[in-house]
Amino acid sequence: MSDIVPAAFAHEIASAVSELHVARSAWRGRQVGRQAVTRFPVPATVARAVDHLAAALFPARLGNFSGGPAREDDFVAEQLAEGFALLHGEIAAEFAYWEGQSRDRFEPDHAATIIRHFATCLADARALIDSDVEAGFVGDPAARSVDEILVSYPGALAILHHRLAHPLHRLGAVIVARMISELANSRTGIDIHPGATIGPSFFIDHGTGVVIGETAIIGSNVRLYQHVTLGARSPLGLGRVGPRDRLARHPIVEDDVIIYAGATILGRVTIGRGSMIGGNAWLLEDVPAGSVVAQPQAIRLDAAKAAGLSAQLAGTSA
Repeated sequence: MSDIVPAAFAHEIASAVSELHVARSAWRGRQVGRQAVTRFPVPATVARAVDHLAAALFPARLGNFSGGPAREDDFVAEQLAEGFALLHGEIAAEFAYWEGQSRDRFEPDHAATIIRHFATCLADARALIDSDVEAGFVGDPAARSVDEILVSYPGALAILHHRLAHPLHRLGAVIVARMISELANSRTGIDIHPGATIGPSFFIDHGTGVVIGETAIIGSNVRLYQHVTLGARSPLGLGRVGPRDRLARHPIVEDDVIIYAGATILGRVTIGRGSMIGGNAWLLEDVPAGSVVAQPQAIRLDAAKAAGLSAQLAGTSA
């Protein structure tokens, strides 16, 4: 079949190749000062690296290891060796890209230096993920075990990716870190920028549609529900912005805060410790500690209004 299909569509292939050449040339012509991309990180390879790192962090539950305690450290070493090798190659590709765009040069072992520093963060990442999973078990009565949460909850998967992406982002591998966060986004619908700072015991229940921006700061023991947005007020580039607007665009959520489904919190506002933000709330200002913020409660319609609304929804109203 592979020999037949190209022959069958030879004209269409030749035409598409020509048109794609024109499209590429037009794009490159608009990129003033931009150099040709010869190397770039590969998302599929980054994903494989994350799988190895997850297996090293949780050998039995995420690594399918069953060799017993005597072999566990050897298994972890093997997984780290594979994960670091893959990650090193993609980080090297990222810095080759940055060199091409800026014409500056990094030290030849810069990618290896990042891996060495990243390795020192893994024990802390494991401890943070443990605290996140335990918070999920406490916060969700439907959970039967912490193991269930780790292996099957989208919030746990998203925060695991973030606990790996965040130190890489801080170390300067920003594209690889962003790829890791997008792996979680594609699998869970939870979008956490790798630059966001998130404290221990963080739990996202259900999770689909959650967005956490780059400069967000989240304290300890915070719980979010689905479709919560911790976002910025307007895109950069639409007006003159200073350092605060650029580097402090997203909310601060202090310890012990619960934010229910659909809440939208925009800008550098602070949600004070111990506050509860109700569903579908829209916030642009600080909230003092211990506050309860809620939209007006839904009302029950009387019979006449209910009938009129039902008819309107059905398209049968006069």
